[in-house]
Amino acid sequence: MDISGASTVVLQALTQATSQDTAILKPAEEQLKQWETHPGFYSALLNIFTNHTLDINVRWLAVLYFKNGIDRYWRRIAPHALSEEEKSSLRAGLIANFNEPVNQIATQIGVLIAKVARLDCPRNWPELIPTLLESVRVQDDLRQHRALLTFYHVTKTLASKKLVADKKLFQELASGIYSFVCSLWNHHADSFLQQICIGETAAINSLERTLLSLKVLRKLTVHGFMEPHKNLEVMEFLNTVFERLKQFLECRRRINTESTCSEKLEKTIIEKLEKTIILFTKVLLDFLDYHAFSFISLIRQSLEFAVSYTFTNAGEGVVFERFIVQCMNLIKMIVKNDAYKPAKNTEESKPETLEAHKIKIYFFNYSTLTEICRRLVSHYFLLTSEELSMWEDDPEGFAVEEAGGDSYKYSLRPCTEVLFLDIFHEYSQTLTPVLLEMVQNLHGSTNVEDTVGLVIKDAVYNAIGLAAYELFDIVDFDQWFKSQLLAELQITHIRYKLIRRRVIWLIGQWISVKFKSELRPMLYEAILNLMQDQDRVVRIETATTLKLAVDDFEFRTEQFLPYLETIFSLLFQLLQQVTECDTKMHVLHVISCVIERVGMQIRPYVGCLVQYLPLLWKQSEDHNMLRCAILTTLIHLVQGLGADSKNLYQFLLPVIQLSTDVAQPPHVYLLEDGLELWLVTLENSPSITPELLGVFQNMSSLLELSSENVRTCFQIINAYIFLTSTEFLQNFAATLCHSFCELMQDITTEGQVQVLKVVENVLKVNPILGPQMFQPLLPSVLKGILDGERYPVVMSTYLGITGRVLLQNMVFFSSLLNQIALELNQEMDQLLGSLIEMWVERMDNITQPERRKLSALALLSLLPSENSVIQDKFCGIINICVEALHDVLSEDPDTGTYKDCMVISHFEEQKVSEDEEPPTEQDKRKKLLALKDPVHSVSLQQFVYEKLKAQQELVGEQGFQSLMESVDTDIVRQLQEFLQKL
Repeated sequence: MDISGASTVVLQALTQATSQDTAILKPAEEQLKQWETHPGFYSALLNIFTNHTLDINVRWLAVLYFKNGIDRYWRRIAPHALSEEEKSSLRAGLIANFNEPVNQIATQIGVLIAKVARLDCPRNWPELIPTLLESVRVQDDLRQHRALLTFYHVTKTLASKKLVADKKLFQELASGIYSFVCSLWNHHADSFLQQICIGETAAINSLERTLLSLKVLRKLTVHGFMEPHKNLEVMEFLNTVFERLKQFLECRRRINTESTCSEKLEKTIIEKLEKTIILFTKVLLDFLDYHAFSFISLIRQSLEFAVSYTFTNAGEGVVFERFIVQCMNLIKMIVKNDAYKPAKNTEESKPETLEAHKIKIYFFNYSTLTEICRRLVSHYFLLTSEELSMWEDDPEGFAVEEAGGDSYKYSLRPCTEVLFLDIFHEYSQTLTPVLLEMVQNLHGSTNVEDTVGLVIKDAVYNAIGLAAYELFDIVDFDQWFKSQLLAELQITHIRYKLIRRRVIWLIGQWISVKFKSELRPMLYEAILNLMQDQDRVVRIETATTLKLAVDDFEFRTEQFLPYLETIFSLLFQLLQQVTECDTKMHVLHVISCVIERVGMQIRPYVGCLVQYLPLLWKQSEDHNMLRCAILTTLIHLVQGLGADSKNLYQFLLPVIQLSTDVAQPPHVYLLEDGLELWLVTLENSPSITPELLGVFQNMSSLLELSSENVRTCFQIINAYIFLTSTEFLQNFAATLCHSFCELMQDITTEGQVQVLKVVENVLKVNPILGPQMFQPLLPSVLKGILDGERYPVVMSTYLGITGRVLLQNMVFFSSLLNQIALELNQEMDQLLGSLIEMWVERMDNITQPERRKLSALALLSLLPSENSVIQDKFCGIINICVEALHDVLSEDPDTGTYKDCMVISHFEEQKVSEDEEPPTEQDKRKKLLALKDPVHSVSLQQFVYEKLKAQQELVGEQGFQSLMESVDTDIVRQLQEFLQKL
């Protein structure tokens, strides 16, 4: 590309690419894409985005194209890589002037310079860092700011490199520039504090530079030194951080209370001040995370600072929420840090660990811990006026947030709760009496007029719930439940809803910790009453506790059944009443859990839910996560209804169809649950319907995905085979066989076994039609045996498939063997001999008793025979038979006879206990199939006797004796013993 004319044509294309008209935009984008690999294209882009007279959108696009090109074409080994000459020119142009007037473009230029630096600095770009350092010294405000911005992005990128050589280079860079960056940061920080005191607007610029230079220092301090505690400048900077933090916090307080700036200017300064203050705390947190032992000298100062501002009056009017969160994180990281915890045998601990532990013990004395605990509970755990207003105005929003919604995750409350738990766990002996005293002070019900008292009780109960596992042996929760909590749940006054909601939450926290089984009916009674509470938040919280109760390992269905109908009805009412997507999902999960635990007992009560779910599915068209919850509910509903789930097909099958159709965009969210629903629907289906069979059309595309869901796909295929083998195979065997052939080429060994097991099931269910339908797969099975397949699991499956064909479809087996003999240019008898020989040799690969018996039956089916090859392998066949007889025969001590324990004579309905899953329709189908399966219908002992007798009759006594002499005498003795006790 000719550089002189390139800029003009590239500028024209970029201008067109910013058009809103797709007829103009698309050709321009195509043209720019073609130019990406042309020499001179990036030089033209540089000329365009550094020309400040051009349209901002065009320049912005030029920067983006340049930035994306670095990833693709800057490396030497990249296809269409830029020439070294052009790269050298581009590098010089990028740092020629730090005078970009537009902030967003300046940031993008800084990022792209950092991308180049990651690849070229310092070896191929030694002048970058000196140029940046020189530029941050200049008096020109714009140049200085842009150079600092670029310096930060370069430092951030170089610090992120992980190779040892790259880390060493960064450490060399850090030691060379650290002193300068520290003085630069101090200069800008001092300038800001002086300027803000006298109200200069220039203070904003100084604050910007303070922030940028601090960002650079953070990367240098954390990643630039192997042993930072040995560097005086690093430790001096970290100690200065605390003083600066106090100065900036005080500055923020003064601006809030005394500022005469305009509202807009004040807001801008406050925002940047808070960013800088948070960055100070990030420096400490990162340093502690990466250099725990180097941080030891800062532990005491950090704890004093953080505790002072968050748990004493020193922080009043000074701190803000994000800063409190950071302080609490600092305390938490010091408390939990494994590097500061001595081993049980202190002599095995490092001296640094002991020193850190000593500092912690000294700091966290009784009075400090008590103050922290009391302040956390009585100050930070209190529901705020904003939260109480939200409860009134948006109860569902409040309930979702309290349950851990997105906004909750990033708020102060979860941070305080985590800190409380960590400190309580670490210092439980000290803090348990403090917490118990707080509870004791709240004994009995609280006056409904005492709003403050109600909020405090809510906070204390919250603490008791959070610390349940720590208080397991100390609190007699069962007694507390009976003597006080149950009574508080029965106080129906509207203002007491805070306590009703908190108490039922508290019970939920203790259910899996310590809650006697005999108290469950009292709890269910309380849940039933609270599900009718006039407050929606209380009802939602009660539903949550119900889920915890029924999901607990001590749940007993018989205790719950008297309340099932009413509670289920109330849950359904709540599902209809709530309007938020998240709340509906939550209630649906509770309903699903109840259905799952009570199983078939739910059948009389699901009519209304069954009628409502289609409407909810339609309403949730744009809410895929809610649809996932509906799918989960349907899974448990189908399992609970069993064969009666066929009544849901009109709604159920279109849902499965949509959820498992990879051509439909929602499948990304719905596929996993949709497949699970498809599977349980088949397992519980009493018979096939055309619509249920039609859903299988989705399967080919699913198998092509080869995703983590492929195992469920195989289970679905097996379910169809057991449900309706003939109809299913006639409709789908050809496409399925084609899919399997494709899959076998590029899936794991485990995946191949899953495919082969499906084929094995086909042969088991339909031994006549099955081999014909899956004929294309079978030659590779026999060849795999002949080649001595090295994976035992695969070989075992090969032998299982071959055994099925040989035993149940000898005609097809002969034609298959003949086909392979022709392909390999061998005699059919020779091939049969090799097959039997390999079968005998690899019998130990077969671990399942069913397959071992199948092998014996299959090989015995070759008898009687005058074929010399079969007679030659007679010894091996007998060996396998005796091995299998050992596997399947059990001796009756009363009669002294042997019985084949795999033979099933009739099918009995088993009685299912409370804790057992009832058999599905598929379980029943498998048992009926077993009655026809030779493995379970033929006595191996009898079969061996009959086949040997037939062989004897065929070849005569002398010929038979000659065959038996080829067998080891010990094997013959064992065989005779088995046959004598027939």
